[in-house]
Amino acid sequence: MQVIRTVAELRAWSRQAHREGKLLGLVPTMGALHAGHASLIRAAAAACHQVAVSIFVNPTQFGPHEDFSRYPRTFDADCAIAEREGAHVVFVPSVEELYPHGPISTFVEVPGLSDRLDGHSRPGHFRGVATVVSKLFIAAEPDQALFGQKDAAQVAVLRRMTADLRLATEIVVCPIVREPDGLALSSRNIYLSPTERAQALTLSRAVRRVESLFASGERRSDHLLATAREVFSSEPAVQIDYIALVDWATLEPIDEAKQGSLFAVAAYVGSTRLIDNVIFP
Repeated sequence: MQVIRTVAELRAWSRQAHREGKLLGLVPTMGALHAGHASLIRAAAAACHQVAVSIFVNPTQFGPHEDFSRYPRTFDADCAIAEREGAHVVFVPSVEELYPHGPISTFVEVPGLSDRLDGHSRPGHFRGVATVVSKLFIAAEPDQALFGQKDAAQVAVLRRMTADLRLATEIVVCPIVREPDGLALSSRNIYLSPTERAQALTLSRAVRRVESLFASGERRSDHLLATAREVFSSEPAVQIDYIALVDWATLEPIDEAKQGSLFAVAAYVGSTRLIDNVIFP
């Protein structure tokens, strides 16, 4: 497996692979890889001839009081996981490589969508995500880019960005990977104390309760949302950020759930912000 640190090297690798008729898959990450990331890399390796994994803790998607400085950085372990799951390249740029004129320069933004769900809670977050992902797409020119469903709002923003800019990259969404007890895997789970780890299960319990109600025929948004709030009320230490039922394409609230609707929750467990969701089948 090759470690690449510059855009020029990544672009040369990509273009050589395309000249050879190979399909390229890209898995954008901020590192601290876990089994969820591993599933994305495996899916990319199954669908594409060549796979690149980017590892970049992107400063422009963190707010001024968020966890950029303490976000876990585990480069050696990340490389081992990437190689084991079938990656051919790990792209590890410096901040200066992706933002050569400083972090406040040119931005890519998807108005409207970027202000909903996580974008409402974290102003500027999706602008930072769209900017760095567009840079990665331009550098790597992947045929497919793979993301986890856990970041469903992010996926909606990136799908719109890709469509609006007429980019050739296909956005592929892979299922949420969970711990045996249901907790959605996240690099931020490492912040949780044992007590908080138990409290964090409130998110998956709420998601599963709503999913079960939908399966039994319930479609009313107000009833589904009230049910989720009832689950959270049993664990007052967990502070709700949002509970929402939305159209997955627009992230706009809807009155009735249907196939393809997104039910999503975000909450603080201690100082750690976690998210979870279900897309109704």
